[in-house]
Amino acid sequence: MSAPAIHGAAGVRPSSPPGRFTEVELVWREKQIEHWIRFGHAVHEQILDRRRRVLSFPAGAVFAFVRWASNGFGTVVSRIDILRAVRAGEGYQTLPSVRPGGEILLQTSGWPSVEQVLLLIDAIEALDIDPAEAAPDYWRHIHNRLAAGDAPRSYSRQQHRAWRLRQRAEP
Repeated sequence: MSAPAIHGAAGVRPSSPPGRFTEVELVWREKQIEHWIRFGHAVHEQILDRRRRVLSFPAGAVFAFVRWASNGFGTVVSRIDILRAVRAGEGYQTLPSVRPGGEILLQTSGWPSVEQVLLLIDAIEALDIDPAEAAPDYWRHIHNRLAAGDAPRSYSRQQHRAWRLRQRAEP
């Protein structure tokens, strides 16, 4: 029995019409190559075959893309990227399996760092906050702290409230 290629992706509607979206191709070959979405709200899903599917995210959507691969000697890739889907005309960074690309809020590799990010995502969910709605600056904070070898701060309800108020105040 194989695990699903989508973990935590909520609100997927397979019949949504494709448009200007950020597309992420997910692959699931048990214990060989496993790509999944840890959080985020896709608006369209296209099943290519039993091991591959493409999820589409609207502009501005934030999602976590996890990639893991192994060979006969063990894990060769373990990484997580937290991205914001870009609007038409915005600059973006490219990543494998992500078309056209996205704004990278957090990027880390190596199981200890990936596990730490997954635990921080779990902690946000424990606050009853959707990680896709968390402040983008928090994901950048985690990225910078991990890159510097420091421990990231925890996300708080107060930080989230301030982010939501800032969003309302923006034009």
